[in-house]
Amino acid sequence: MALRVLFSAAEVQKRVEELAGQLASDFVDTELIVVGILNGAAPFMMDLLRLLPTGLALRVQYDFVDATSYCGRESRGTVELSRELSVDVTSRSVLLVDGIVDSGRTLDTVVTALQKWAPAEIRTCTLLDKPSRRQVAVPIDYRGFEIDDLFVVGYGMDLDGAFRGLRHVAVVESSSEDAE
Repeated sequence: MALRVLFSAAEVQKRVEELAGQLASDFVDTELIVVGILNGAAPFMMDLLRLLPTGLALRVQYDFVDATSYCGRESRGTVELSRELSVDVTSRSVLLVDGIVDSGRTLDTVVTALQKWAPAEIRTCTLLDKPSRRQVAVPIDYRGFEIDDLFVVGYGMDLDGAFRGLRHVAVVESSSEDAE
């Protein structure tokens, strides 16, 4: 197995800064609740939060939900939620953050789960969007990068738990030995 850099750490950081600027503009006077989907969204979400201007950052609360749908490189076709929110989102603006949107099932499942708490609104933000794999239509309000149908790791995304700590995003390429 080999890794090929798709987006360098500098490219990722620049795009996260741009997204934080968009959020600051769109949520000027809002008490925002930011919800990250574990584990893949954690580095992206924390960088987004650190880059918000102080005025908005003082009004932001955050929490995480845990949603699992992959085993190795394959989606199981189902999404398991194993952690509920500890922050009250009723009648409040929610920004749901994910590392990557692929089939759309995970985002759809989490949005549906959040809707039972009757937030004022739910907007979505993802670092990576893979629309060619979409099976469930989901709205994406803030998108870092659109990518082809590639298996990627780094910056929170993993292969069986490995590579999450990379500061860049890399494509996992199979070598001829992997095919044997």
